[in-house]
Amino acid sequence: MAETSTAIGRGAMAGGAKSGTDKLGTDKLGTDTDADADAETDTATGGICTPLFELHTALGGRMVSFAGHALPMRFEGTVAEHRRTRSAAGLFDVSHMGIVDLHPGTDDLRDDDLRDATAWLERCVPGSMQSLQPGQMRYTLFTTPSGGVLDDLIVAHHRSRLRLVVNAARIDADMAMLRAANGGSDDGEVRICLRHDLALLALQGPAAADVVARWAPAAAQLAFMATAAMSINGVECEVSRCGYTGEDGFELAVPAADAVHVAELLLGCEEVSPAGLGARDTLRLEAGLPLVGHELTESTSPAEAGLGWCIPKRRRAQGGFPGADAIAAQLARGPSRRRVGIVADGRRPIRDGAVLADAQGSEVGIVTSGSYGPTVDAPIAMGYVAVEHGTVGTELFARGRKGPEPCRVVPLPFVEHRYWRPS
Repeated sequence: MAETSTAIGRGAMAGGAKSGTDKLGTDKLGTDTDADADAETDTATGGICTPLFELHTALGGRMVSFAGHALPMRFEGTVAEHRRTRSAAGLFDVSHMGIVDLHPGTDDLRDDDLRDATAWLERCVPGSMQSLQPGQMRYTLFTTPSGGVLDDLIVAHHRSRLRLVVNAARIDADMAMLRAANGGSDDGEVRICLRHDLALLALQGPAAADVVARWAPAAAQLAFMATAAMSINGVECEVSRCGYTGEDGFELAVPAADAVHVAELLLGCEEVSPAGLGARDTLRLEAGLPLVGHELTESTSPAEAGLGWCIPKRRRAQGGFPGADAIAAQLARGPSRRRVGIVADGRRPIRDGAVLADAQGSEVGIVTSGSYGPTVDAPIAMGYVAVEHGTVGTELFARGRKGPEPCRVVPLPFVEHRYWRPS
C-alpha cells in the first residue's frame, strides 16, 4: 500500500516525540487531536514536521507538503535515488503513514488471544484476519458500502494487539469508519489507538537485509510479510519485512525520540542513501503497485484493480464487510474495466489523467499514474481500460498536450518483485 503508498500521520515536531506512548507497545489511549495540537509545522511547506525533519534539511532534502506533512521530494535526485535503491539501499521517511493499534476489549485474555479482535476487524475489511498468526502481516482493504476502495492497508499480528498501517490522506476517513464499527468510540468491543509517538522508516533495496542484520541479526531470517520486535543499537523497534518499492526491504517502527539516531545509524552504512517521495513513487510504479487516490478510489472496485486475490473464498461467501454483495457479484461475473500497465512508444511521458483512446479515437480508458521508469528506461503508466482493450499488446493512444501519444498495454509489474521468502 502506499501513498507515496498514498500509502500517508504521526507527525512530530523536529526536535521531540509526539504524545501518545512512552514505549513501543504500551499505549496511552488518547485521540489524534492531542498530538496534532503539539506538532510543529514547517513554515515553508505548511506541512507537519516528522521526527526526521531537521535531518532531511541538513542532508539537503527538497521539502514539500505531502498528505499534510513536510517530507523530502528528493535529495541527490529522483533518478539517482531510484537507481541506488534498486542496486543497494534507499532510506525513506514514511512517518506520515498512520499507525493504528487495535487491542482486545477485555484485559483478561492471554497475550496472544486476539480472536475477538480479528473477528471484529473482519467487519471492516474483506481479508481473512482470523487466520492471521502472531508475527504475520497481511495486505487488505477498507471498502465502501457501494463496493469501492476507501483505503488499502497492512495488518500485523503483534500478539497482544493488531497493528494497522494506513495511508495518511485517509486517516480521518479510516478512523471514522473504525469508530463507527466500534459503537462510535475508541473504547468499545476493541480499543482503538492512533499512535502519535512512533516514526516509520523504510529501508529498501537488495542490501537492506545485510544492513539491518548488523544490529539485528534475526532480521535476515524474517520472511516477506513477517514482523518481530528487535533491538537496533539499544532502540526497541518493530521490524517488518515489507515495503512498497518491489524490492526486498524493511519498515522500522521506532519511538519518535529515537528516529534520528536510528536513521543516522543506517545512513552511516556505505550502502545506504537517503531517498525521497519522488523515488518512492517511480519505484512503486515500476513494481505495478496501486496507489490510493490514483489506482484506488471510492469509485474503483477491488475486482477492477486486480485485487481479488486479497479476498478469499470464505469472505466472498460469508460477506459481512462493507460492500460485500456488490464486490462478490463483480468478482463472480468479472469487471467491465481493468487495471493495466502501459508503455509509451516514444519518449514523451504519459501523465495522470490522460484519456486513453483506441485507433478510431474512441475513449476506452484513463491513465491513473504515469512517469519515466528509470529501470526500464521508458515512459510508463498504469490506468484503467475496458476489458476488451486490456489484452497485452493492444495499441492505444494517450491524449496529451501535444496530441495523441502512441502506447501499448504491457504486463504488470514493469520490474520483477524481489521480495525475500525462505526456500
